[in-house]
Amino acid sequence: MKLLKILKYPDKRLKKIAQPVKNINKKIQNIINNMFYTMYHNEGIGLAAPQVNINLQIIVIDIMKNNKKKPIVLINPKKIFASEYIHMEEKCLSIPGKKKVIIRSKNIEINAINYYGEHINIKTNSLLSICIQHEMDHLIGKLLLDY
Repeated sequence: MKLLKILKYPDKRLKKIAQPVKNINKKIQNIINNMFYTMYHNEGIGLAAPQVNINLQIIVIDIMKNNKKKPIVLINPKKIFASEYIHMEEKCLSIPGKKKVIIRSKNIEINAINYYGEHINIKTNSLLSICIQHEMDHLIGKLLLDY
């Protein structure tokens, strides 16, 4: 696996809007594997492809903090439901040393495609919900500092 370079703020490439993935193939799966490797190496719990200068709608998440037990891949994610709000302090691998309290939806439901090209639906709350929303922001060029 390859360690990818994480773009750091104020790199303008972080503001690009990511493009949808058209086909799940070995190339996309290799990108995903490298993203997980990079995220774990940097002790993160989530990483979006634009953060490693890949302009595609790909997110990897593992909120178990490098346990590699419940990794999640979200390709072309779409939020279809959100309710309630929660305040939570967030950090970002692209903005080292900064923390910010953000108001986000506590409960969300999303549709996406997984590593194998299967359509999935996830209903979640709390930390996973926050992490998904944080990484989805990266897909539209939105950063912590934009809140």
